[in-house]
Amino acid sequence: MIKVVRGNPTPEELAAALAVVQARAAATASAPEGAAAPPEQWSDPARIARTSSPLPGPRAWARTFWPV
Repeated sequence: MIKVVRGNPTPEELAAALAVVQARAAATASAPEGAAAPPEQWSDPARIARTSSPLPGPRAWARTFWPV
């Protein structure tokens, strides 16, 4: 059962949301029994390291420690 908690969606918006839920359920149901689930992209720690980080600026070593 799907319940709208907030807002007032149009029938088209509800149909689109239900289509996505049904497609996901069908994909899960058609997966072979005992097959490993694909890794979740959001929880993958490698996704934050895909781009190179910016290089530190001049005298960055002096700003790494701030005495109290």
